[in-house]
Amino acid sequence: MKVLVTVKEVAEVEDDFEIDGLDVDPRYLEYDLNEWDEYAVEAAVQLAEASDEDVEVVSATIGPERSEETIRMALAKGVDRAVRVWDDDVEAAEFLDVDSKVRLLEAVVEEEDPDIVLTGVQAHDTGFGATGVALADAIDFEWGAVVNDLDTEGVLEDGVARVHRELEGGVEELTEIDLPAVLTIQTGINEPRYASLRGIRQAQSKEIAPKTLSDLGLDHTAVESELFLTEMYEPETESDATYFEGDAGEQAAQLATALREKGVGAE
Repeated sequence: MKVLVTVKEVAEVEDDFEIDGLDVDPRYLEYDLNEWDEYAVEAAVQLAEASDEDVEVVSATIGPERSEETIRMALAKGVDRAVRVWDDDVEAAEFLDVDSKVRLLEAVVEEEDPDIVLTGVQAHDTGFGATGVALADAIDFEWGAVVNDLDTEGVLEDGVARVHRELEGGVEELTEIDLPAVLTIQTGINEPRYASLRGIRQAQSKEIAPKTLSDLGLDHTAVESELFLTEMYEPETESDATYFEGDAGEQAAQLATALREKGVGAE
């Protein structure tokens, strides 16, 4: 049996940065595993650990060779092997929108034939929050979005995922979803484990299989998009904040005066 979990390397921007063309200057970027995907990885590993059968956990990512350092962290936490999709056509694409990513991941799913696919609810960088559900539609799997609780016992043996879903207005839905299915995982569903020293060493020998579009039976049209970037800029901010000096009593007196001047508390 097999669990496929999608992971993404996202960029963290330093507080002070410069823009280079249509992107942030790479000198001001640091890369890490997407926060939502950390919870999806933990959920995938827990599913494997709770199963009485032999379960393989495979991660799939779209990213350059640089991203293998991030992928190794998922491998160190219990993922068995990884697939990394990238080539010159993907790199040359101006913008990988949801449709483009889904076409690539759909090809990976077709090749891997998993019983369940786990994705993060959204990515920290683009924040579309649509890839998981769009993938489920493309591969004709059942799906559950914004899953904040998953009963890991017997899921793969019973063929049914029992989940809590977070709905609008603080409402939660308890439902059963037949496998194969795609679940988008919300933060807080579990406590992602730290990679042990032993896990980090073992991760160095685990497979990260590079895949080109051609390997997946695709060509450059798979990453063509109707969305494109037109401009990158840091928005101007305006502030009329007032800073009060002095000790707590002096600051409180100044705040009271300012509020009275604004008509707050006036009869």
